[in-house]
Amino acid sequence: MASLKQLKTQFLEYTEIEKGRALKTVENYDHYLSVFLNFIKLDSPAGITDASIREFRLWLNRQSTGHHKDKGETLSKKTQNYYLIAIRAFLKYLARQNIKSMSAERIELAKVGERSLDLITHAELKRLLESPKSADLRDLRDKAILELLFSTGLRVAELASLTADIDLSADELSIRGKGGKVRVVFLSDAAKNAVRRYLGARRDMSDSLFVQVGPAFAKASTGKNISGEKMDKGPLNKRSIERIVKTHAIKAGISKKVTPHVLRHMFATDLLSNGADLRSVQSMLGHSSISTTQIYTHVTDKHLRDIHKKYHNKG
Repeated sequence: MASLKQLKTQFLEYTEIEKGRALKTVENYDHYLSVFLNFIKLDSPAGITDASIREFRLWLNRQSTGHHKDKGETLSKKTQNYYLIAIRAFLKYLARQNIKSMSAERIELAKVGERSLDLITHAELKRLLESPKSADLRDLRDKAILELLFSTGLRVAELASLTADIDLSADELSIRGKGGKVRVVFLSDAAKNAVRRYLGARRDMSDSLFVQVGPAFAKASTGKNISGEKMDKGPLNKRSIERIVKTHAIKAGISKKVTPHVLRHMFATDLLSNGADLRSVQSMLGHSSISTTQIYTHVTDKHLRDIHKKYHNKG
């Protein structure tokens, strides 16, 4: 009989190969399950019981986040649920292999409050999109980033993965998202124009769509690179793109924290409040479950207020 440690390794390989999950997901499962197995200190699948899960949950609920030990902050319910989701997936795998252990269905996730949406107003969004004003390469790049994020609703990692051979003659773009799923996103005229201007000013040889811009190359939009040489610039990573969005939010006088994900929220709420249906928005966001998309509905149900005004108490 294989030990729990061996079974965990087999489960992680199964998750990566058969289930085709992203490497990051597999790494996370590895971490959550290692913490759990270290806690129960057993090596037999039969040792995973209601009692051992309950003890683990109590222990988890009392763990400090490590960020604010002095404030005594503990792990959020959402983070605790990540551990439970990993354990449930592992138990389902054991059941599939006909290995006797606890049923995954016996683990109920902790109740978490409704997800709150970070949104900015339309006036703030307009100021943000208009923040990169100049014709230098850095502003042209930043303008293209902001317009693309709002036009497509891309995740920041998806945006960072785009290449410079983007087809601007089409209004759409195929993107490989979470879990390797391919979806189509759409380019507005503003986004296409911004990307076209930025690419027209680029003088480097990099394959990436969004690259670093050093001070010496920021004025490359004149058509002449300062040193005259073709440079292979490093691609922007997720952190760099987050910093760019934050910088322009501050420039635009927005006091709220603005991230690429806020622009993804704005993309979704804009579509829904203008009458798009939830299923279409789910497809464009690349959500595997409609329940993830449903966090937007209460924000966009403004028409319900109009219906109430129009029809209520008119007797």
